[in-house]
Amino acid sequence: MNKSLVTNLLAAALVVVGYVIDSAMVLSVGLFALSGAITNWVAIYMLFEKVPGLYGSGVVPSRFEEFKAGIAHLMMKQFFTTENVERFLSEKQGFSKIDLAPVIEKVDLAPSFDALISTVAQSSFGGMLSMFGGTDALLPLKEPFIVKMKASLVEMAQSDAFHELLQQEIEQPNVMADLQTKIANIVEQRLSELTPQMVKKIVQDMIQTHLGWLVIWGGVFGGLIGLVAALIQG
Repeated sequence: MNKSLVTNLLAAALVVVGYVIDSAMVLSVGLFALSGAITNWVAIYMLFEKVPGLYGSGVVPSRFEEFKAGIAHLMMKQFFTTENVERFLSEKQGFSKIDLAPVIEKVDLAPSFDALISTVAQSSFGGMLSMFGGTDALLPLKEPFIVKMKASLVEMAQSDAFHELLQQEIEQPNVMADLQTKIANIVEQRLSELTPQMVKKIVQDMIQTHLGWLVIWGGVFGGLIGLVAALIQG
C-alpha cells in the first residue's frame, strides 16, 4: 500500500467534503493536512529526482561520488581494519574453515607427472626403463598418480601444522599490508561498477517505506494545525 498516495487522497477528500458541506473547520483541516502531506511528499521526491529551478533537489544522484566514497570508507575503516583482519587470522577457528580441497581439485597436476617421468628418464634408471618400452610404459600410472597426489595435498592442507604455517606467513606485516591493499582494490572495483541510477535505487529501496510515514505524519500534524486554526478563527 502506498502510504503517501492514501494520505494525500484522504486529505484531498476532506477538502472536498469541507467545501461541499460548507464547513470551514473540515475545509481548514483538509487544506492543512493536504499541504503538510504534499510538502513532505515533494521533499522525499526531491531527494531522488532533480527538479529544475529548485536548488538542492536530486541530492542522492548528485552526491553519487560522495556516496561511493562513503561506502568505501565505511567498509575499510569499520569492517576490514587491520585489527579486524588480524583478529580473524589469529583465531585458529578461522583458519580451520579455510577449505583448499576445491582449489586442489581444480589444479592440473599433469605437468608434475610429466616432470617426474622426465626426471626418471634422465636418471640412471633411464636405460633400464628403455628396455621396458621407455617412458610410455609409465603412462598408465598418470591418472593414479594425479589422484594420489591430490589426496595427499588435501590431507596436508587440512593438517594443523599447515594451518599454523599459513597463519604465521599471513600475519607477516608485509603480507597483511598487501592483503588490505587487495581488499581495498576489490571494494573500489565493485563500487566503480555502480551507476548513479543504481545508487538512487539502492537508497530509495532502503528508505522509501520509512519515508512514507513522513507523508502520513505531515498530513496528521497539518490537519491538527488546521483544526487549531479553525477553532481560533471560530
